[in-house]
Amino acid sequence: MKGFTRKETSFSLCGLNCRLCIMNLGGYCPGCGGGAGNQSCAIAKCSIAHGGIQFCWECAEYPCLRYENFDEWDSFISHHCRKRDIARVQTLGLVAYQLDLEEKRTILEELLIHYNDGRSKTFFATAVCLLPLEDLRSVMESLCSQVDTSEQFSKERTQMAMESLQTMAEKHHICLKLKKVRKQGSGR
Repeated sequence: MKGFTRKETSFSLCGLNCRLCIMNLGGYCPGCGGGAGNQSCAIAKCSIAHGGIQFCWECAEYPCLRYENFDEWDSFISHHCRKRDIARVQTLGLVAYQLDLEEKRTILEELLIHYNDGRSKTFFATAVCLLPLEDLRSVMESLCSQVDTSEQFSKERTQMAMESLQTMAEKHHICLKLKKVRKQGSGR
């Protein structure tokens, strides 16, 4: 969006983990306010109207009406943990949270390089975004001890990684399937 830039592009205004987004991983989006490729965003317009705040939670009006039903639906990447992540940033501080986010990004890259069958990118991105870092570390340690990643790729390797992540998600009652936004008038 013209005229909108931010110093911080790994964590969006509204609480998205841009560094875990598959569009960001693919180099198609630099993150919120990151320059070329950045899409128009109503929340970015709101930031400009409120003096160019870097994060919504810095606004005196946070949480505003924009945050009603905020975490109900998923779209391109998993969105339903934004409030949790904002609270975590506020507790840990941005620098400490960014360190966790970078470790998660490294885990996601590892999953995509060594375990992706070409059809599991969204599943892995969703799992890494939603699962606690400690659990992701545990899954990766387990996978590394069971799988020789220097061997030729196999569907079994993908299945093993997906099952390990799914088991961890079930332990926390986390659904790794994206929920689609209801169309108006669909009644579903």
